[in-house]
Amino acid sequence: EAIAARARGNMELEPAPKGGAGDEAMEDPNLVPEGEAVVYEEELLANPYSLKLWLRYLQIKTTAPFAQRRMLYERALKALPGSYKLWNMYLRERRDKIKKKCITDKSYESLNNTYERALVFMHKMPRIWLDYTKVLLTQRLVTRTRHVYDRALRSVPITQHDKIWKQYISFAKQAKVPEMAQRVFRRFMKMDPDMVEDYVDYLLKHEQWNEAATLLAQALNRDSFQSKKGKSKHQLWIELCDICTKHAQDITGLKVEPIVRGALRRFSDDVGRLWTALADYFIRLGHFEKARDIFEEGINTVVTVRDFSMIFDAYTQFEETMISAKMQEEGEDEEDPDGDELNVEGDDLELRLARLQYLLDRRPELLCSVRLRQNPHNVHEWHKRVRIFEEQDAPEKVIKAYAEAVQTVDPLKADGKPHSLWVAFARYYEDADDLDSARDIFTRATGVNYRSVEDLANVWCEQAEMELRHDEFEKAMAVLHKATMVSDKVSRQKDHASLPVQQRVWKSTKLWCMYADLEESLGTLDSTKAVYERMIDLKVVTPQILINYAHMLEEAKFFEDSFRVYEKGVNQFEWPLSKELWLPHLSKFFT
Repeated sequence: EAIAARARGNMELEPAPKGGAGDEAMEDPNLVPEGEAVVYEEELLANPYSLKLWLRYLQIKTTAPFAQRRMLYERALKALPGSYKLWNMYLRERRDKIKKKCITDKSYESLNNTYERALVFMHKMPRIWLDYTKVLLTQRLVTRTRHVYDRALRSVPITQHDKIWKQYISFAKQAKVPEMAQRVFRRFMKMDPDMVEDYVDYLLKHEQWNEAATLLAQALNRDSFQSKKGKSKHQLWIELCDICTKHAQDITGLKVEPIVRGALRRFSDDVGRLWTALADYFIRLGHFEKARDIFEEGINTVVTVRDFSMIFDAYTQFEETMISAKMQEEGEDEEDPDGDELNVEGDDLELRLARLQYLLDRRPELLCSVRLRQNPHNVHEWHKRVRIFEEQDAPEKVIKAYAEAVQTVDPLKADGKPHSLWVAFARYYEDADDLDSARDIFTRATGVNYRSVEDLANVWCEQAEMELRHDEFEKAMAVLHKATMVSDKVSRQKDHASLPVQQRVWKSTKLWCMYADLEESLGTLDSTKAVYERMIDLKVVTPQILINYAHMLEEAKFFEDSFRVYEKGVNQFEWPLSKELWLPHLSKFFT
């Protein structure tokens, strides 16, 4: 009887809500302990603070009505209010009991009160707080849920705040109250600044462009910042530039132009996109002249054709849009009956059309400039640039292009034949009947340190041919004589590779052949023989040159000298090269 009276007394620990399903059983007189329960009651009278005893008692009551188990939980918690295990089991069972009820049922408020009682003792346990917030969120109590999260952050040790914040942030996103979510995120950023990307994504979703750009810029300015989502610094910079340029009117806390220019200095693979974005920024602000300056600067600085095409297409589209807007504006003015006002802007449409046409006409020149910035030693592109100016009939630009080409191209790094630039430069002056300037160009060209002897030899030959075209035979002879001059000291050296090309040009067979042909045509027999003999002494002859020399002597009736040339040749060349000399030598001898 004493045990039964004690059990009934403990039932008054917490009044049950009226009208709840199953709560009528609390008033059932059959709650008197029976059978095995009596044994546990007697043990609990002797040791009411044994957690294991209470847990075993609850275990044997697994199939008992919820009213009995609730009574046992209340009695156990009265004796052991600091037991996390008891509170957790009790609250979980209470949650499962009312899960299918309407959220306006009084049982939910009773559960809320039970959580409040539990938190008096379990305020250091984050799991109790988190479960409580889930119950409140099920009831759609947004403000009360936020208050509970704030209380949890004040109560739970800071080492466990990450558990609270993870669920708190998720709640703030789902609550659909942007002002509250932003305040929550700002508090969270003080604890973990590296989670800025989540906040930026939320701001972008809710079109808070200025704050999103500011936070992203601050994150990128920290050298220690590492993206939690695995994004590279390049991706974050591009994202920041896109936000700033596409929402120019909303960005008030940042200087957009320095940001984009900083990205241009850092990343060279997206310069076309960045220049276009910067120009688009000024277009959105209505600064059209500044946008044109940005387009021009971008076109004149990029080094790849892909970036150039991107900027040029955006530039032309911008000009076409400006023309369309002006035409539409003039069409509206024509429909206006009061259109007799003075047009202070003048014929602006003609100016815009001329500007677009000028841009389109400059495209080949600009594209050539891009390729030359990519490789300034590309001889073919320099010739192409000169042809563009020649088609435009711009002599000053042609001369300037040639002068810039010969100064820029390094013969040792040239892609092509660098001497062709000097030759073409001199030919341009020759076509203009300015031979003095052409000779001056050739003189400068002969002093360039070319990669090979043949390049310098071609320059000398071209200069001689120019003199011949203008019947300046003596000057042509003088040019070739100067080109083939060599000291005995240099000719006797065995290693000529270390010498500059100007001291090795005498080894060019092409140069000597032209000199010999010119002497044979314009000079005397003695002067021609001197040239051939000098070639034999310097060992710059070929079997064919010796055959030509011998044939010339034979025509001049110098047969002994002709045979002597063949003898020198067969002694100078080994087999099989000497075969080309033996055959005509023997043929002439027997004949």
